[in-house]
Amino acid sequence: MLTSPGPLVVQLGPFALRWYGLLIATAVLVGLALATRLGRQRGIDPALITDLLPLLVLGAVVGARLYYVLFEWRQYSGDWLSALAIWRGGIAIHGALLGGALTTVAYCRWRKQRFWPLLDVLLPAVALGQAIGRWGNFFNSEAFGLPTDLPWKLAIPAAHRPAEFLGELYFHPTFLYESIWNLGVCALLLWLFRLGTRDRLQLPAGALSCTYLMAYSAGRFWIEGLRLDPLCLVGEPPFCSGGLRMAQLMSLALIGLGGAGLWWLYGRHRALPDPSGVKVC
Repeated sequence: MLTSPGPLVVQLGPFALRWYGLLIATAVLVGLALATRLGRQRGIDPALITDLLPLLVLGAVVGARLYYVLFEWRQYSGDWLSALAIWRGGIAIHGALLGGALTTVAYCRWRKQRFWPLLDVLLPAVALGQAIGRWGNFFNSEAFGLPTDLPWKLAIPAAHRPAEFLGELYFHPTFLYESIWNLGVCALLLWLFRLGTRDRLQLPAGALSCTYLMAYSAGRFWIEGLRLDPLCLVGEPPFCSGGLRMAQLMSLALIGLGGAGLWWLYGRHRALPDPSGVKVC
């Protein structure tokens, strides 16, 4: 059984260090170290990634907040200034991915760099960062799933339970499921990256990015089906009308986008290099 010790690491007077912030900072630093290491192997200047980092974090945070506020506008329509109070919670990973991607596109245009090779070395780091950052949900007692009695069940305080489940105590630790899944996605991308650098796999620019979109989204689709705090296209959480959960719809769209990208890279009968030096179709 899992039980959260609470959101605070330490508090000294007005100063409070929270687990969520500490984990996000750790995820950013660990992700930077991994991305720069992969970038060196692809001939990308580490300074290029280091300079991008603060812009990428800003773009991801802004995108995550705008995405959440857009689909929860009923909470903010009467007091739109509260939409700026990000410290009160309310961000969405798909918004962060979109904001980060747009920031990277703009950065590559500014620095006259190729977008896909840079994105390919960033996304394994993003998957690792997601795996670390998800533990912030554990300490905040949020982003949990349906009631369960499994051995790894998560105890949720009454103040954090939806009204429909006040009589329940134990829930699916969906943060844990997604953290483990993201570690697996990171491991998959690193394995493919290693095969590509050793010329054991043809890995054109963009292939790792497409693989990330498909792998991450497949896990998010089924995990989102368990969660009690979804963003709904229609209706209200925890049960969206017609089962229309935005994260699941976005996951399906990203799986399709990643699949189309891989088909374009590998499946259009394009001339592929043959080890013998003779092109084959």
